[in-house]
Amino acid sequence: MQLIESKPVLLDVRGITLHVTPADFERLCQDNPELRLELAASGELITMPPAGWESSKRNSELNRLVGNWNQETLLGEVFDSSVGFTLPNGAIRSPDVSWIAASKLEGVSNDIAFPAIVPDFVIELRSKTDALKTLQEKMKEYQGAGVRLGWLIDPQNQQVEIYRLSKDVEIRRLPTVLEGEDVLPGLTINFTWMSR
Repeated sequence: MQLIESKPVLLDVRGITLHVTPADFERLCQDNPELRLELAASGELITMPPAGWESSKRNSELNRLVGNWNQETLLGEVFDSSVGFTLPNGAIRSPDVSWIAASKLEGVSNDIAFPAIVPDFVIELRSKTDALKTLQEKMKEYQGAGVRLGWLIDPQNQQVEIYRLSKDVEIRRLPTVLEGEDVLPGLTINFTWMSR
């Protein structure tokens, strides 16, 4: 008996762009909770591969550090990358780490899957599968939506891009120490652990 070598069946979607409405996006997410999806302002469906173990570990550490600060200050709420926020341009985005001041959360219904609320602070952590330009565009979208402070952490290039409302992007080399400035007062993160 001769064995026939089988090849995996692959779905090539590189040339396909799917557009959905916000309502269809919500249903798609409910029906497929294992998928990591975002919705662009144009209605384009964005699929995201799972994070590698190194990125996942770093992202957990960032969530822990911001969460610890928030637990001490009780100034708002911290969210991980499984959240979705509807931005003013209609995009539904999922920052790796986000924080919202308590005053902005008053009256927001728990029944809304992707509330129309702009975080005060976001972090995007570049993984090996992320294109830097795509993340930079996403950070500019956050900035344009009113996010007051954002950090794009890029371990591949050993740098952090700092996005502030109505200001030019500041780039710092890793390792560095970043502060929450007037958005997250008292938050200080020393990024020496990122270089390990």
